[in-house]
Amino acid sequence: MNFAAFDSSSRSPRGVEDDVPRHTLKILVAGGFGVGKTTLVGAVSEIRPLRTEEELTEVGDAVDDLRGVERKATTTVAMDFGRLTFPGGIRLYLFGTPGQERFWFMWDRISYGAIGAVVLVDTRRLTASFAGIDFFEQRGIPFLVAVNCFDGARRYTVEQIRDALDVDPHVPVMLCDVRRHDLARDVLVALVEHALRFSGRGH
Repeated sequence: MNFAAFDSSSRSPRGVEDDVPRHTLKILVAGGFGVGKTTLVGAVSEIRPLRTEEELTEVGDAVDDLRGVERKATTTVAMDFGRLTFPGGIRLYLFGTPGQERFWFMWDRISYGAIGAVVLVDTRRLTASFAGIDFFEQRGIPFLVAVNCFDGARRYTVEQIRDALDVDPHVPVMLCDVRRHDLARDVLVALVEHALRFSGRGH
């Protein structure tokens, strides 16, 4: 597989159908409630992303933790789906997982066949990312930690984030703004490169 063509500086034009890709890769975008999974998928997808968002209601107040995301009005109840194609025939299929604990039972099915996962982190609610990290560690699925730098949130170094989450040294940790196409795309490229190294170590 020629990943030299996996050029993070270019992409297929939005709305343009490519020929059948030579390689298709399934990527998960996971993390706690309100960390930016839907935003990341929408920022990089070359097609109109599939979204399964529903409005938050008072019924969910007793089970949904809204601390730190009080302004959030919708939630993903199934998954988000997007697509990103790179020159050289490499296409990523992106699946955003639901973040609320009551939907975690879906993660096993959504993760089937994935080469790796992006675990999005909000520094205002670091504990919300522990479940996602544990999920992929236990299943031996390579993952990358992407810290979504929200406006007004306290800034931490990569080393501080790594220590706080207690992730293994080989797990990449990146700072990003998932609203920006270029930064979100670079996270996906880094994940694929990490997944290749991970599989090369005999996992």
